Amino acid sequence: MPASKRRRKTKDPSGVGLPGGGGGGGAKRSPALILVALAAALGAGAFLMLQTTDVKTINVHVPSLTAKATAGQKVFNATCAECHGDNAAGGPAGPPLITSTYHPGHHADGAFRRAVALGVPQHHWKFGNMPPQPKVSGAEIDALIAFIRELQKANGIY
Repeated sequence: MPASKRRRKTKDPSGVGLPGGGGGGGAKRSPALILVALAAALGAGAFLMLQTTDVKTINVHVPSLTAKATAGQKVFNATCAECHGDNAAGGPAGPPLITSTYHPGHHADGAFRRAVALGVPQHHWKFGNMPPQPKVSGAEIDALIAFIRELQKANGIY
């Protein structure tokens, strides 16, 4: 092969030949590549900061409840409060439910039904997956939803 067609090899400081003149500590970095890497690192850091399990409980005003919501409160206290805290204000193993995250426009009633019946993978908080609650009946789930929605409404969520 003529000399003009051969790739020139250069050696990096370790003594290993690298084709095409690359290698060594003096390789130039594209400014765009550096900006992309920096943006990715900052974005990952911000995401991790928002995914904390150090969730503080919130103050929840409990209004006078309808009969259905009162029944839901009893089910909540027996089944959900251990993780989600008293009056869904947040607890050691579950997020508060009286926040805009669980507004009916973002988590409709069907999302609560599915979460109780089937469980749900973690997606807003780092508490881990919520297990299904197979002992809670459909009527009890409806009462739970009435309880949560009445608390949300009384606390200005919607």
